[in-house]
Amino acid sequence: MAAAPVPGTARAWLLSAAPASRTQARCGRWYRAWLDFRRNPLAMSGLIIVLLLVAMAVFAPLIADREAVTRQVLENRLQPPSWQHLFGTDELGRDIFARVVFGARITLIIVAMVGIIVVPLGLLVGLPAGYFGGVVDSVLMRITDIFLAFPRLVLALAFAAALGPGIENAVIAIALTAWPPYARLARVETLTRRRAEFIQAAELQGASHTRIIATQIVPLCLPSVIIRLTLDMAGIILTAAGLGFLGLGAQPPAPEWGAMVSSGRQVLLDQWWVATIPGLAIFIVSLGFNLLGDGLRDVGDARS
Repeated sequence: MAAAPVPGTARAWLLSAAPASRTQARCGRWYRAWLDFRRNPLAMSGLIIVLLLVAMAVFAPLIADREAVTRQVLENRLQPPSWQHLFGTDELGRDIFARVVFGARITLIIVAMVGIIVVPLGLLVGLPAGYFGGVVDSVLMRITDIFLAFPRLVLALAFAAALGPGIENAVIAIALTAWPPYARLARVETLTRRRAEFIQAAELQGASHTRIIATQIVPLCLPSVIIRLTLDMAGIILTAAGLGFLGLGAQPPAPEWGAMVSSGRQVLLDQWWVATIPGLAIFIVSLGFNLLGDGLRDVGDARS
């Protein structure tokens, strides 16, 4: 059983049963959520993996040699893992360890850019649909259903092929296929709160529909949307790797993990490390985001 907080400490202030201000109540709510999250070892494992990915992307120049990412030493091609090359070398003699480390930056950029696009886009469609209902709801949800009718990867391939290869176009292609679930989630969250008393009170005070949506409904929808985004990160990473594998993502010599797997598939039986190492990186990062998302969902369900 957890010990009682010592009076006068920050922990006692956060766990106070009678908060003296809105800030204290909000901080206390977040602190209790963190305590619940910390009790889940799998969720903590996912958080550690994600934090390691961020640290590897930020401190990549301190971990590996930047020039080794693109430096071709043909006499060292397809060397097995050793102390000189921890993950071996690829078909052009490039150091796979350096390419995996700097490839974390590309993965993190793709994940961040897709998240920045899909969340506002999903809210922009789902909030008006749930708030206004009627014709607005029908039109917006039918558009959403059209996007949901196609498999995400197939639709992303179609958009990427139409836009052309490149990391920016890959981000746009993934974002255009990933927003419908967020729209449906925002619509459901809005429908459950549309007739709440605080919404009716805001309407009686003369608040506009835009103000009510922005100040009253959006903050209530964000936790569910963020949890869904965390759970979708693994799918986003796999889709980006699939586009890179097919040559529609980041272009050579960029160290994109999917493209690295593609370049190593021809020597997979003899030089297994060329494709296996970046494949393991994709697997571990995807697993980390899944574990983190599951932990956040469990905490959200418990708190609600």
